Amino acid sequence: MIIPDDTIRKQVEEYYGQILGGSEDLKTNACCAVGAPPQWLARLLENIHDDVAARFYGCGFPIPEALEGCRMLDLGCGTGRDVYIASQLVGPTGHVFGVDMTPSQLEVANDTLDYHTDRFGYPEPNVSFHEGYIEDLSPFPIDDESLDVIISNCVINLSPCKDLVLAEAYRLLATGGELYFSDVLADRRLPSEMAEDPLLYGECLGGAMYFHDFLELPRPTGFRDPRVDSRAPITIENDELAARIGAARFESVTFRLFKLDDLDAQCEDYGQVATYRGTIPHNEALFTLDDHHLFETGRPERVCGNTAAMLEDTRFGEHFDITGDKSVHYGIFDCAATMAADQYGSNDAVASSSDGGCC
Repeated sequence: MIIPDDTIRKQVEEYYGQILGGSEDLKTNACCAVGAPPQWLARLLENIHDDVAARFYGCGFPIPEALEGCRMLDLGCGTGRDVYIASQLVGPTGHVFGVDMTPSQLEVANDTLDYHTDRFGYPEPNVSFHEGYIEDLSPFPIDDESLDVIISNCVINLSPCKDLVLAEAYRLLATGGELYFSDVLADRRLPSEMAEDPLLYGECLGGAMYFHDFLELPRPTGFRDPRVDSRAPITIENDELAARIGAARFESVTFRLFKLDDLDAQCEDYGQVATYRGTIPHNEALFTLDDHHLFETGRPERVCGNTAAMLEDTRFGEHFDITGDKSVHYGIFDCAATMAADQYGSNDAVASSSDGGCC
């Protein structure tokens, strides 16, 4: 495989292993761009060791739904905060792998392994940490097509070979599996002087892709029809950084990418209807697939063929009733917001309706 540029790799490792002492040293709001977590997630965060939480450098909450018993991987896991959150959700029958290239971060993750195992009440750990690079996952004990979910939190932008990261994720996911991640994207293509700036790169700005370019990046790797779950602006809280980036603007975006073989290039109408059963924990009233597909329990919603597949041929299948198949085609589908999305709006409304709002 192509090995990422060693200079960038060393810069990133130094920034996160030596320069940053904790998340308070960051010069942007990247680690809290999406605001407070919903209460159910906040309760899981209370179980995370202080040393792990203090060195968290993410830009979102890429913890998807329906994870019990899943085999998962966190790309760029750092000290393991999201690994240990996922550990509580997959339960003792699941397993969460964490991969990171920074030894000092992984040392914190491993040093708190026994603490978290005891805290969660498990007879043995259901997580394991591995040192290496997210562009080449072949050295790790993970078989092809063996994972249910892969997550990542503000790390893919740090890789100069983002296409390789996505290709490796696709290789390891089972059919119907999901890559669910948060990352920093820009409102334009950045000039080379910004991309080569070590400080901007370390702050997850220099390596940020243009949003619309990034939408096309997954398709050649096999992921079709990427879905945006949520978006939130990133603020620059340092005058020096603000001067370097000029008028460019950045945001944290959370994506869903499913490994499904039979997705159309665009939204097509097959007359299908999806009805949510209300059985996903913490989402009993409403379930959010993406930023315009919300499903209220018991309320039928017309969906395109791709959305039907994402709900029926994945781990969400047991939670939905899908009426119709792809035997008859009715033309292009206007993939507008579902009725529930029009009524309830953003993900904040979902959190409020399903679990008491944000903390």
